[in-house]
Amino acid sequence: MKNLFLLAACALLTFTSCKEEDGVIQLPSKTLNGKAPLIIGHRGSSGMRPDHTLEAYTLAIEQGADYIESDLVMTKDGVLICRHEPMLLGTTNVASLPEFASRRTTKVIDGVTYDDWFASDFTLAEIKKLRAVQPMADRPQQFNGLYKIPTFEEVIALAKKACKQKGRTIGIYPETKHPTFHENLNLPITAKLLAALDKAGWNNESAPVFIQSFEVSNLRYIRARSSVKLVQLLDAGGVDESGKMIMEAPSAQPYDFVVAGDSRTYNDLVTEEGLAFIKTYANGIGPWKPYIQPYNGKTMQKLPATNLIERAHDKGLLVHAFTFRDEARYLLKDYQNDPKAEYKNFYKLGLDGVFTDYPATAKAALK
Repeated sequence: MKNLFLLAACALLTFTSCKEEDGVIQLPSKTLNGKAPLIIGHRGSSGMRPDHTLEAYTLAIEQGADYIESDLVMTKDGVLICRHEPMLLGTTNVASLPEFASRRTTKVIDGVTYDDWFASDFTLAEIKKLRAVQPMADRPQQFNGLYKIPTFEEVIALAKKACKQKGRTIGIYPETKHPTFHENLNLPITAKLLAALDKAGWNNESAPVFIQSFEVSNLRYIRARSSVKLVQLLDAGGVDESGKMIMEAPSAQPYDFVVAGDSRTYNDLVTEEGLAFIKTYANGIGPWKPYIQPYNGKTMQKLPATNLIERAHDKGLLVHAFTFRDEARYLLKDYQNDPKAEYKNFYKLGLDGVFTDYPATAKAALK
C-alpha cells in the first residue's frame, strides 16, 4: 500500500517523474535537473581504503558511486598520476624506502613551503615502486603498503570496464592539482588531461566527465578548447562564529588570481557577479559545505542555510559540495552523530552532488 501511495503522489508531480531503484521509490528532487544527487567517490571510498588507489575507486563503485574523483599530479617524465597533492609523504610509504631518501627536498606550492618528497621529482617507474597508505590515523590501517599508485589512464580504464560490468554510467571527476605550480615546472598538466580525454573519446560535453579546479585560468583554457563539463571549486580558510567564511591564505583565492594580482576572493565568486563570471566558462560550482549550510565556528551548531544553491541554479549552474564524511568529528552537533542526517539536510536544499569519503552512506541517505 505504501508504494502505491507514493506512486500516486508522484503522478501528481507532473514536472518530473519518480523512479524505482533497488525497490525504493525516489521522489522528485530539487536538483537542477530534477534527478537524484550524484554520489562522487572522493578519492574513491577513501574512508575505507587508502586514497586514490584502484582498490579505493573499485570499492566506491561497488558502494554506488556515480563518479570517482581523481586528484591529478604529474611525474618528472610527464605522466598524470592520482595523488591528493604533489607531496608524497602523507599518502605513500616513500619515507621508508632508502633508495629515495635523498629525494626529500623543499618546494613552495601556492605560497606555502613544504619539506617533503614530490611526485615531480620521480619518474613513473619510480612512482610504481611506492605503495599507498591511509593518511588518517582513525581510519583502517591494515591496507597500508598493499596498493600501487595508479595513473590517470588506469582510472579511465577502470571506469569504462565498470560501466560495462554494472550496466550503468560510471564517470570520472579529475581535479588538476595546483596547475600554476606544475606549469612553472614545465609540466603541462591541463594539456595532458585534455590529451588523455581525447585518447579515451571522453573530451566532450556528453562524456561522463567533470573537470574541477580551485584555479580559474586552467578551466578557462579548457573551455576555449573543449565542451567537457567544468566545475569551479570554492575554498575558504575557515568559518567564524557568525558562520561567515574566513578568507585566509592559502585558501582565500584561486592561486592564479594571486599571481595575476587579481584581488577577488572565493567570497567574491559566490556573489551574483561572481556566479555570472563562473557561468561564462563552467557548468557548475564545487563549494565547501559551509557556503551552503553555515554553522557557528565555535559551537559547531547549524545556522540558517544560505540561498547559494538557488542562486546558482537560477544561472544554470550545478552545485556539488565537499566533503562529506562519517566520522563524528566532522559532523555538526545538530546531526547527533548521524552522518545520514547531514546528507538529508543537503539533499533537501537541492544539492546536485556530494563529494563523499563514504559513498555507501551517501547512497543510504538517498533512500
